[in-house]
Amino acid sequence: MPITPRQTCGALCSRQVSVDLDERRVERAEVSGPAVCLLLHYPPHTCLSVPSWCPRGQYSGRLRCSMDDKETKPELFSVSCAEREQEKQQQKTRAGRVFERYVQPCLAELLGSTLFIFAGCVSVVSNAGVPGTMQPALAHGLALAIVIAVFGEISGGHFNPAVSVCVYLTGGMELILLLPYVLAQMFGGMIGAGLVKVISPSIEYNNVSGAAFSAVKSTEDIGAVTVSEVVMTLFLTMVVSMAAVNGKTRSQFAPFCIGLTVTANILAGGMISGACMNPARAFGPAVVASYWDYHWVYWVGPLAGAMFLLGDEKTRIIMK
Repeated sequence: MPITPRQTCGALCSRQVSVDLDERRVERAEVSGPAVCLLLHYPPHTCLSVPSWCPRGQYSGRLRCSMDDKETKPELFSVSCAEREQEKQQQKTRAGRVFERYVQPCLAELLGSTLFIFAGCVSVVSNAGVPGTMQPALAHGLALAIVIAVFGEISGGHFNPAVSVCVYLTGGMELILLLPYVLAQMFGGMIGAGLVKVISPSIEYNNVSGAAFSAVKSTEDIGAVTVSEVVMTLFLTMVVSMAAVNGKTRSQFAPFCIGLTVTANILAGGMISGACMNPARAFGPAVVASYWDYHWVYWVGPLAGAMFLLGDEKTRIIMK
């Protein structure tokens, strides 16, 4: 039967422990491992001498006990530090919560952004010289729908700094995660674009500037490209807000709605601005291909379009 000590013996003793014994009088117990000696007396009470630095886990040793004034053979027994075991379990629980709440979502954003941007950039490189935007539109839309469906329950499936800003403003994520998400998406963009450079023929890769956005040829194009990016990102973030964040309109088909929105935007505006809608998608190829001409347009336009606020009144950050 389990016996919980009511008092402890020894100057170094500061841990409550429990010993599993049956109805026998214990005269002495010697513990193997660290030099710890337990002096047990039962009844009327149980006294243990356990130092405060007792190792976590259980002790193993032998005890000499007697019942009805007859000695029994030495037996194995175990003593566990209850407080230390509880503290260890709490530390594991806290570490697990931190990982699941903060680390794992960022890793999901990194991996999802890498896969999405890799698929998108490969489609652009392989479509070099082919008229139309059908292949990039389908590749971007399908890849995005897949990674959202796979990683959505872990991180929310953003893979886009503009979407992360929109989701934060509509109350769908914590502020502490906003910057890590954006950084993970940017690193994912660089990794995905780097993989594209590794596997692509150099001629085709250079013909499309590594899938970087090059729609702005002069200052005269800035206005049309910026407005196009604002409107298309507005369309995208509206779908994200209404289909994935807003409690009243949330849909289980959100991944496919978002993917189809990207496909429609590329088919509609691909020849005007390249239909970026995603600063991470622009940043990764720009870094790998060293193409920075008017790169800022693909940050300003999408982030401006992300200011569309259709979150729940109780959750959105502003305009409650």
